[in-house]
Amino acid sequence: MPATQAFRRTLAVIAALPLLTLAACGYGSEAKDDDTAKVAAGAKKIDGLDSVKIGYFGNLTHATALVGNQKGFFQKELGATKASYATFNAGPSEIEALNSGSIDIGWIGPSPAINGFTKSGGKSLKIIGGSASGGVKLVVNPKKIKSLKDVEGKRIATPQLGNTQDVAFLNWAAEQGWKVDAQSGKGDVTVVRTDNKITPDAYKSGSVDGAWVPEPTASKLVAEGGKVLLDESSLWPDKKFVITNIIVRQAFLKEHPKAVEAVLKASVETNKWINANPDEAKAAANKQLESDSGKALPADVLDPAWKSIRFTDDPLASTLHTEADHAVKAGLLEKPDLNGIYDLTLLNKVLKAEGASAVGDAGLGS
Repeated sequence: MPATQAFRRTLAVIAALPLLTLAACGYGSEAKDDDTAKVAAGAKKIDGLDSVKIGYFGNLTHATALVGNQKGFFQKELGATKASYATFNAGPSEIEALNSGSIDIGWIGPSPAINGFTKSGGKSLKIIGGSASGGVKLVVNPKKIKSLKDVEGKRIATPQLGNTQDVAFLNWAAEQGWKVDAQSGKGDVTVVRTDNKITPDAYKSGSVDGAWVPEPTASKLVAEGGKVLLDESSLWPDKKFVITNIIVRQAFLKEHPKAVEAVLKASVETNKWINANPDEAKAAANKQLESDSGKALPADVLDPAWKSIRFTDDPLASTLHTEADHAVKAGLLEKPDLNGIYDLTLLNKVLKAEGASAVGDAGLGS
């Protein structure tokens, strides 16, 4: 099938399944508004704004947003401009919310960021910062799969056709010399596109033999008796690859740069606090998860999941470019024009003020 036709079919599937997870994220409630932020007495509004609307997933790979919300970092930097929050389950729904103005800034994975940028002809969004790296694993049934070569012939779940983990697994399978039809998932390995919410049940029932999934789904499978066969970070230089970015609506960036800078400053401060206080940060993220979804993660899931994620301000731009190339090789994406997808000007301004090194855009900046 020609790449153009495959790409169109992929977009059709994405449009038809808006509540499934696209990209790096999988858990969370759909567009749940959280209007509980407290404004400090005597604080002033930024850019005359009543609020800045921030979107994220109820997922540990979005812990910068979870902790920033829970500990009040965003509200502190925004002053009397209220930090308002909405949580999402799926990349397409968050991109739709960004495009409609329902949110201004969002935490999101690389695939929906790429799709949102390219489908709009480069006019909808900019990636303005990084947030997290890692947190993706191949977890298998150890009774059926004892080594990497045993994956051949088995049924492996990924979150959704064309999402970041789906592309990563297809690329890895191709590197093993296995042939898989990207659209149907059929071949030397069978790829079963399964919502992260139900993947643990699919694993328990035996309908899949393993899964290439983000946290906390991976640790949920381990808690059910699964074994980590491969950590995706081992496949990347320096064991780093982008799992979560920060995006902004281009019009909002143009009209309210001070507000965007305030959110980025809060993000940098949050990551700094997370890395300095990992146990407290883990507890804060879990508390926010409970607030957003009504259910906290148990320790046997939370602890190992947290250890596999690295929080960073660097968007790791070169790895996003590589992930896009993998999607093209799989026949799921036409070669995208990513020029201009990044605008790291405000982030580097914040980092400079913090005495930190600037981060790069891999030649894909404004």
